[in-house]
Amino acid sequence: MPSRPIQVLIIDDHPMVRTGLVRVLEMYDELELVGAVASGEEALALCETAVVDVALVDMKLPKVDGPEIIRLLKQKHPNAQAIVLTSYEDSQLVMQALQAGARGYLLKSIDAHQLRQAIIAVFEGRTYLMPEAAEALVRIVGQPEAPGDDLTAREREVLTLLVKGLSNDAIANQLILSRATVKHHVSQILSKLDASSRTEAVTVAWKNRLVS
Repeated sequence: MPSRPIQVLIIDDHPMVRTGLVRVLEMYDELELVGAVASGEEALALCETAVVDVALVDMKLPKVDGPEIIRLLKQKHPNAQAIVLTSYEDSQLVMQALQAGARGYLLKSIDAHQLRQAIIAVFEGRTYLMPEAAEALVRIVGQPEAPGDDLTAREREVLTLLVKGLSNDAIANQLILSRATVKHHVSQILSKLDASSRTEAVTVAWKNRLVS
């Protein structure tokens, strides 16, 4: 048992999901709600003034997706842990979440007891994967990683616009993102595709059919 209440942040754009999770946290004295927000921007703003031990993060969020939120959260608060809470058990999504720094991967079908166990586990530095997520991870381990396999959904959107020849400013306007965020995504794309330039990244994208 933790020596103090674990400070938990909920990040999910569905009001009913947030309400349900809040009620679960209220059932346990060792879990304390820091906040329940609908977007990554709100979460990062809240983390500027509040201590967060464990963040429950949905994979599919507006503007900034779950893995990117986890990366940004870990950059600002290295001691904060993240658990992905999602409806998807896709192998690539599991890998993306873990690569981003998540210590847990749960499906929204879990019960209150499982959620409590997961929060305590990652708070104590352990990894907690539901069996479905663990099986998905096993399926992908050992398979040769093709270029672009680790791109997030948002990075694929940016890559598609890169292939069309759009500038960072144009991409920012189309995806309703800041120029700095687009610049970060482009940098991540170049790194993951092992490309030294935008032109080389586009070539790799076409060669490996990363865009249609």
